[in-house]
Amino acid sequence: MAPAYKRILLKISGESLAGPHGQGICNDTLHRLGDTIHHLSQSGVEIGIVVGGGNFWRGRASRDMDRVTADHMGMLATTINALALSDALEQAGAVTRVLSAIEMRQIAEPYIRKRAIRHLEKGRVVIFACGTGNPFFSTDTAAALRASEIEADIMFKATMVDGVYDKDPRQFPDARRFETVTHDQVLQMSLGVMDATAAALCRDNQIAIAVFSIEDPENIIRMAMGENLGTIVN
Repeated sequence: MAPAYKRILLKISGESLAGPHGQGICNDTLHRLGDTIHHLSQSGVEIGIVVGGGNFWRGRASRDMDRVTADHMGMLATTINALALSDALEQAGAVTRVLSAIEMRQIAEPYIRKRAIRHLEKGRVVIFACGTGNPFFSTDTAAALRASEIEADIMFKATMVDGVYDKDPRQFPDARRFETVTHDQVLQMSLGVMDATAAALCRDNQIAIAVFSIEDPENIIRMAMGENLGTIVN
């Protein structure tokens, strides 16, 4: 079966790398993910990845911490995850490049849009670190921005929930999952897919979003082949 998409931007939460531990990096989870993404790249799909840092750092350590300092620490946490994911992918046989929005030459290439696209065209898996490089922006917004910049066919938001619901399914047993929803509905109904900035950026640049569970990493391949295992925002 041929893939449904030529180029995707995959957003992975930092928490998903923690596995059952809840924090840090679970080695088994990391390598399962690396094997799956490499397998998908071998099918001809060009893959860019934005990974969060919530398994190491989320928000401020205290109410008094400066917001900009806290966000910079979060960006560094994403770099740890990006390097770990790159290593797992390389062990699986993939060729990767880590591109950072904050310059750190010894461990990552600086983010340059045309360079990122060239890496993708050569079949390399490109991992974007440090979010947008600016405080006050989430990694969801970074993913929406990079998806727009590399002209991805779709943005995959791989989460711990299997789609978009009308209310929190963990609190309300009668929560209803949407198969499809529009960007405007996400914004107007505050559906919690991602922050408003990221959702508006995807809407304005006509980037569809697929929201699905990453508890089984194989879902990434199934979604890339055209199955809808979650919710499509378009």
